[in-house]
Amino acid sequence: MPAEPICEVCGARLPANAPGGPCPACLVRNAIGQAAEAITEGRDAVQGLRDSTLQGNDLALAISTLGEELVTDSTNHRPLFRVAVEGASGDLHPILRDEIYKIAAEALRNAFRHAQARQVEVEIRYDNDQFRLRVRDDGKGIGPAVLSQLGREGHYGLAGMRERAAIMGAKLTVWSEVDAGTEVELRVPAGVAYPTARRVSWLSRTFAGNAKP
Repeated sequence: MPAEPICEVCGARLPANAPGGPCPACLVRNAIGQAAEAITEGRDAVQGLRDSTLQGNDLALAISTLGEELVTDSTNHRPLFRVAVEGASGDLHPILRDEIYKIAAEALRNAFRHAQARQVEVEIRYDNDQFRLRVRDDGKGIGPAVLSQLGREGHYGLAGMRERAAIMGAKLTVWSEVDAGTEVELRVPAGVAYPTARRVSWLSRTFAGNAKP
């Protein structure tokens, strides 16, 4: 007798005349998962459009707005969220400011969606010798295998943040331990962070050639 067909995903028995492959239930679950992923990607795209340029060139306001939206979207629990600004706010080059925002946004999404944190904090510091951004949470942390690979394969996460930092001549550091939270720190030298007339065209050409969607 021919072997009874079974679902290649869950192992459930299929009707005798079934062609094989996933069972109807698995097909439905897969479709639901793909739809949920599409909705998430669409929401990310909308949030990405709400960058610092659209927020009146105010980096702290743009980050605060995104963080509050992520708090609202949190379903299981809503961590406390705060943004602190230290030092006199300096004028960042507009293109560089938007890249900093994108790094902060990626770090915040990771914290809200995966960390299961009670608190998420952003610290923005304007120093004379550098600009510094920190995003930290007290969540479950990131395993060493993920950190060593700079992010999960197929996801624009830690690897993408580090690539953005390298393009702008900054240093990105990610610290994390399981059950001890995660901290993402970006340091941008003052000579890059705070624009002069000579640097504007150079930065514009650099990011125009390396910009990511």
